[in-house]
Amino acid sequence: MPSCRVLCFDLDDTLWPCRPTILAAEAGLYDWLRRTAPRLTARWDIEGLREHRRAVAREMPAIAHDLTLLRRRSLEQLLEKFGYDPGLSGEGMALFRRLRNRVEPYPEVARVLRALRGRHLLIALTNGNVEMQHTPLAGCFDLSLTAADVGEAKPHPALFEAALAWAGATPAQAVHLGDDPQTDVMAARAAGLQAVWMNRAGRRWPGPDAGPVEVADLGAFRAWLRRRR
Repeated sequence: MPSCRVLCFDLDDTLWPCRPTILAAEAGLYDWLRRTAPRLTARWDIEGLREHRRAVAREMPAIAHDLTLLRRRSLEQLLEKFGYDPGLSGEGMALFRRLRNRVEPYPEVARVLRALRGRHLLIALTNGNVEMQHTPLAGCFDLSLTAADVGEAKPHPALFEAALAWAGATPAQAVHLGDDPQTDVMAARAAGLQAVWMNRAGRRWPGPDAGPVEVADLGAFRAWLRRRR
């Protein structure tokens, strides 16, 4: 194994665009609600549902890291408020998760991940609630961890610590790639990992320093790993 034993990857907006998938999943759930709970949708639009979910997160900070549970609690409350069985939330969330898993990886991602696997341990680390085994990238990772799995969301170090413990690796043996300056780059650095910034949109680094290593796609990340070796 090369000296860089472990490669950790953020998912949303690093390996695939997040917003289109979330919007499609929310639209699909809302269509289901129109059929199942019309009194609810007569009063609440999609943006209203988002605001309600944000309010639930503020009221229940202990579950704010678990996006699936958070959505379910919000849906249960609204269903009950309008006279429907809150147990219907299970059916709604099952639909939402199926749609949430319909991500479309950026063109180079699957090819590069297949090339990297075997030379490194590949671990997916996400604050989101995608089910990796049901996405087009199923089988590309040695391990996939979510904030719900470890009880904390990035920038808390729990996801990084869990990945390193599973791999039996030290922070110096790992690199994390992610798009978010705070929850990926700074958080990984704080946990002792080297961080690489996925900057597909050509943004300016927001920090006061010169910034981390940055790449525009996964092919450039692989090229950086080769130079590092």
